Amino acid sequence: IASGAISVRSAWALMALMFLLSVGTVCLLDTYSHVINVGLVILIYYILNILYCSKLKQYAIVDVCIIAFGFVLRVLAGGFATDIALSKWLPLSNWIVIMTFLLTLFMSFAKRRDDVLRMNETGEPPRKNTIRYNLTFINQAITITASVTLVCYIMYTVSPEVVNRFHSDLLYLTSVFVLLGLLRYIQITVVDKRSGDPTKMMLRDRFTQCVVLLWALTFLVLIYVIK
Repeated sequence: IASGAISVRSAWALMALMFLLSVGTVCLLDTYSHVINVGLVILIYYILNILYCSKLKQYAIVDVCIIAFGFVLRVLAGGFATDIALSKWLPLSNWIVIMTFLLTLFMSFAKRRDDVLRMNETGEPPRKNTIRYNLTFINQAITITASVTLVCYIMYTVSPEVVNRFHSDLLYLTSVFVLLGLLRYIQITVVDKRSGDPTKMMLRDRFTQCVVLLWALTFLVLIYVIK
């Protein structure tokens, strides 16, 4: 809408279509509890996005937190739909929920840095809340969220529940690739100044792709080969 690619009317039509498709997909789930749980998550997701688009996106920090929480809701919806429940109320593990929030928050702050750079160059804020950010704050926020994300991942790999589940106490070795991935993203954000579109960056950056591949291969080797 902001770029003029689609009109407001078209956006409302697309939203209604996607909502109907999501409701239809939920109805395909096999149990009543799955339908209720996933449906509730989707409803919260839609309400949150409407509030974000109408008002909350104007508030700095709140905007990136809502974006991060939106990704958490997606993970929860998948957990409820596939019945991957490790507790009565929460699907998946606490670690995946926390790391999803932190990693998305990290990337959201990096994207806001791109907005600040454009504001500094043109004198016009791309968003209303961009004036509440500056490079000093954004750089510190990126550093903090990246650090906490790495620490959280290390705690995940050495936690008793994860060690017992995967039958390996060497999973902490994969933390090296997580560190490399975070450093690479910070390099692209701060040095190359290309954090405006995280999806395109990850699809085009060979270094990041190699790190993700090595992380996955190392994880598999530690689980299935080295015990």
